[in-house]
Amino acid sequence: MFEGPVQDLIDELGRLPGIGPKSAQRLAFHLLGAEEADITRLQEALAKVKAGVVFCEVCGNVSEKPRCRICADARRDATLVCVVEEPKDVMAVERTREFRGRYHVLGGALDPMGGVGPDQLRVRELLRRIGGQETEGGEQEPEIAEVILAMDPNTEGEATATYLVRLLRDFPGLTVTKLASGLPMGGDLEFADELTLGRALAGRRPTAS
Repeated sequence: MFEGPVQDLIDELGRLPGIGPKSAQRLAFHLLGAEEADITRLQEALAKVKAGVVFCEVCGNVSEKPRCRICADARRDATLVCVVEEPKDVMAVERTREFRGRYHVLGGALDPMGGVGPDQLRVRELLRRIGGQETEGGEQEPEIAEVILAMDPNTEGEATATYLVRLLRDFPGLTVTKLASGLPMGGDLEFADELTLGRALAGRRPTAS
């Protein structure tokens, strides 16, 4: 244990996802040795993220405005919606350049052991979009023809996709598809290479009702 502020910094860094005790300690001592200007830039970036970033009123992606750049782009196909778990997954799909529709970010995946159920995800918002109801901003969205379920290829992702298939099968005329096989099980979309993810997207298949 270190004294006072140093240990406090290590403890706070250790709360970040993917940062273990040793990594937190290395980061803390890196910051201690950094120039004052570097620390100031970091502080300003954190403040701007907290104060200036919101979630898109349509899809739930991170944005600087009420509507993100993808939902605001009239060239995107509003009848085609790719459902992902996190904003980082939007960027993973965008890197493939295979998708020209819009997105819906759930904000996570079902994880009963971790206390994450349907009410903790943006499931109701998805159903409202498909049902043609107004968005949170009060605008009428175009009718959605296809929903692509692009969950992470792991246990939580599969459970989430199965749950959504059950909910969405009652919408008449709606096509529900899933990514084609080929993604490594147990991984995350953000770590899949663009070619593999692009092929999985292009070769998507209808779900069993």
